[in-house]
Amino acid sequence: MFYLQSRIAVDISPEVNDALQSGRPVVALESAIITHGMPYPTNIETAIAVEEQVRSGGSIPATIGVINGRIVVGVNRTQLEHLADKDIPGKVKMSRRDLAPAMGLRKSGGTTISATSLIASTVGIPIFATGGLGGVHRGGEVSWDVSADLTELGRTPIAVISAGAKSILDIGRTLEYLETQGVVVMTYGPTDEFPGFYSPTTGFKSPWHVNSPLDAARIIDASHRLGIQSGMLFAAPIPDEFAGSAGEIQKAVDQAVKESEANGVSKRGKEATPWILTRVAELTGGKSLPSSMWFAL
Repeated sequence: MFYLQSRIAVDISPEVNDALQSGRPVVALESAIITHGMPYPTNIETAIAVEEQVRSGGSIPATIGVINGRIVVGVNRTQLEHLADKDIPGKVKMSRRDLAPAMGLRKSGGTTISATSLIASTVGIPIFATGGLGGVHRGGEVSWDVSADLTELGRTPIAVISAGAKSILDIGRTLEYLETQGVVVMTYGPTDEFPGFYSPTTGFKSPWHVNSPLDAARIIDASHRLGIQSGMLFAAPIPDEFAGSAGEIQKAVDQAVKESEANGVSKRGKEATPWILTRVAELTGGKSLPSSMWFAL
């Protein structure tokens, strides 16, 4: 057990705790993709596969979630089933702002990038792997609908590895906002093309790009030695074999966004993204799900 800022109890699994105490590498994983991002049983199958992938790379996976008001770092299989089971009602999609109410009201739910980053950094996990980053929504210059993921990266020293920003977003404004927040943005690959979730390219460039784990590690180490208190984003483009249907998926994304604006879902805050991604899966006959699974992996 670890006490978050000496006040709030966090349950850390023995395996994760041992790894942190001994200096072994630990990779944080989010759980909102399990509770709100994929259907059952795809969600739990993906979660298990992601943990196995982390282990195969020599690190210890630490999936973070909230179970009955308790923050858990390194959920066990029973807890994972609880988060994944769609028949259990009332699970909350939790960003930073939702943690205190969820704990006070003994709720369960999945942690987004913002909440996962906060918890991981606080308990000493410097690396966090996820799927698509939240960002500035289309029309955000009017609605001010900006994901808490961006502000969290601006104030939390953690390295996030993702597939770029979700393509349902305004990519250009998202990158501008990250720059304002002092977040280092890098494409992990041979070019500086910034990826967009379902597509390896968006028409935008990353300020930096790296092509080796060693270079990435050196940058993370340099940031820590400088004492920089903002995070960094490593955007890894989707492989070509998963990007073949990117054009079809992007058309579905555009249609889903228009439908969300027409039916009012776009104005429902954190409900918008899960609804749009579910609708994209419906419009593509499930073709978007393999891509989503790769992002998590």
